[in-house]
Formats: sequence, structure tokens, C-alpha cells
Amino acid sequence: MRATTCPFAPTAAALRSATDHIAAAMERGERMSRYAHVAFTENVRRVQRERGSAQAMDRLLAAHEGEPDRLGPDEAAFIGARDGFYLASAGEDGWPYVQFRGGPPGFVHVLDAGTLAWVEVRGNRQYITTGNLRSDDRVSLFFMDYPHRTRLKIFGHAETKDPVEFPELHGRLADIRTDGPLEHLMVIRVEGIFWNCQKHITPRFSEAELAEALLPVRERMEMLVEENRALRAQLQARE
Repeated sequence: MRATTCPFAPTAAALRSATDHIAAAMERGERMSRYAHVAFTENVRRVQRERGSAQAMDRLLAAHEGEPDRLGPDEAAFIGARDGFYLASAGEDGWPYVQFRGGPPGFVHVLDAGTLAWVEVRGNRQYITTGNLRSDDRVSLFFMDYPHRTRLKIFGHAETKDPVEFPELHGRLADIRTDGPLEHLMVIRVEGIFWNCQKHITPRFSEAELAEALLPVRERMEMLVEENRALRAQLQARE
């Protein structure tokens, strides 16, 4: 199955502004309750009470904590448009570890409302994330859209799968994937999701994003060059 045929495939919604994303997320706050229940530990709540934000955070804890948050069309489109994200895990000694995962837009596949997956390719062969999952399958994913100053955070449970044992899943994920020797398939069972505000995000643009943004400027420059060439030819003809 090709990812583009999936109802959770990237759509034009991926290009919405950060304000639209966050406003839509807040309107469906019941879908983000689990994230708060995971993140707001007793120590976190204690600090919230000390600093006066506990009451404001109560609304994120209002819904039933046992139900995992679900990915909707906005989340699926946003994830599908990203060319990279940050992945955090923790080792058996408690130390956190963060890695960057990159690839063509769509390399992180939204399989359904509760599952993400992608092809893991060979890197520096330290295998820290893979090793960490042997003792603790909990991970955090951080997706950034720098031009639109938008970020999406996800808690989940990670599992590696052998592509030989799961050929159908491999075929689906291989449709769009990062280049390089295949190591295994990474599957994330989503536990919680949360959209963040725009504050303190510095806009940054990739080469492809800059090329797209500057296309009208280049086209205008080429038109002006042609007009200038034509005017010069006319002047020379009059001499």
C-alpha cells in the first residue's frame, strides 16, 4: 500500500499557519488529555502550584487519563510534511538521549490514528536509541516546522521490527524512506500529543523552502532581464 492512498496521508493542511494548528488543537483539547497526564508528574504539578499555573493547566487534565491521544488529519498532515524530527529515549541508568531523524517528507508514515512508523537506516552504528529501547520503550518525538513556527510533541512506546518478519509493513514504509542501508523498522504506538505555541521559535528555512519562496523573485528578475535586453536592442537599432 502506498502512503499516499492512506486517509492519514499529507494534505494541504500541512501548510497551515501555526496559529491555525494551535487553535484547532485547543478546540479539541479532549484529544490531548493523555499527554498532560504523562507530562504533569507530581513534581511538575508542585512547581505549577508554586508558580501559579496549576489552575490554567487543570483543563488539560480534565478528560479521562486512561485513553491515549489520537492523531487527527492536522497531525497526520503536519508529520507527513516534515523532513526530520528529534527522537528522545532513556537508558537503563536514566540518562536521556536525543537523536535527529531525517529523510524526504513523508518518511514518517502515519499508519493510523494511533501509530507512526518509519524505516531505520544505518548511521554511526552506536545503536544508542535501539539499545535504550531494550530497557524502556518510552520515547518522545519532537516535530518542528520552523518557517511557520509550529511544533508538535508526541509521547509514545517504540518497538523495532525485522523487515523480513514483517514484509507487508516493510513494503508500506519503503515507499518513502531515508536513503541508506536498512537496519530495522521503527513503530511508535502513540500515547500523547501536544501542540506548542509559537513563542521563542526562530523561523528557519531549508534550501528547498527558500527556493520555493524565491521562485516569484527569480521569475520577475528573468522577466526584467528580458525586458532590458529588448530595450537595449531597440536603442541599438535606432543608432
